Amino acid sequence: MRNLSRRTAPCLIALGATIGISVVLGACQPAEAARRTDLTGCRNRAIADLHRLSARGYAVYEALADKKQFLTWINCDDIQTELSTGVHESVHLLTAEKDAYLLIDGSLLHRPHEISRFFPPKQIAKKFNASDSYVQNYLRPGGASSNDDFMYLLDELNAYSHDLDAAISLVPLQKHDRLVDHRDGLAALMTFVMTYVDTAEKTQPATWQGLQQAEPKRVVETLWTQAETTLKSSCGLPEFGMRDREYIAYLCAKKNGEGLADLLGRAPDCPTECLAPETTSSIPSAHGR
Repeated sequence: MRNLSRRTAPCLIALGATIGISVVLGACQPAEAARRTDLTGCRNRAIADLHRLSARGYAVYEALADKKQFLTWINCDDIQTELSTGVHESVHLLTAEKDAYLLIDGSLLHRPHEISRFFPPKQIAKKFNASDSYVQNYLRPGGASSNDDFMYLLDELNAYSHDLDAAISLVPLQKHDRLVDHRDGLAALMTFVMTYVDTAEKTQPATWQGLQQAEPKRVVETLWTQAETTLKSSCGLPEFGMRDREYIAYLCAKKNGEGLADLLGRAPDCPTECLAPETTSSIPSAHGR
């Protein structure tokens, strides 16, 4: 027998009573209808909160032709995380639909498909901890398309920029009885892009030459600058990540960003505020709870 959820239990209790099965089904249907009504109401309130608190996140929702796709991410357990995730996933959908990266400011940045011919990002996976969930999801075979295609690694960088931007705006909805990792995703993807560019300069001459062409260079510059700005804007929020300090320390190590510095014509920004003692990660402080 399947493991039955708690919402099925009233039907089992009724089944044990001396009543007909038709009555049992009738008793279950109003409960299920009530649950659906509650979920619909919760989702409507969540979208209203998104509209009220995050104009840029709401603009992503509004841009979707099929808004039901956004609502599938709203389960009403952690509205802040669910809304920022909905924004993240919707950015992927809109990017594919428009064949352009949708930026936080609402503008579109054309996807240069020639970068799909660059070396596959999975080749940098060995530079990171194999047990890291972001490495497994984005750099390992069997995960996202970003493991094979730099164009999709940049897609993830952009989606996580939107994700964190929305989470920052939605702080009034944050639950304080659990750990959060809002800062981790963007910080992790930034380390991957930084390492990819550095590896290209040092060992992948064809990709390095391609990155220096006008359109690929402009795309990397634009998405990287957007990511820097978004990450830095989160630094005043304590316990907004779990492994964020580790990733950010990597970003701040000059030797890791040499290739990116050469491509950008400037040193990558180090968000030192995010490494301040008062901006602690969630994991260390969790040990004291």
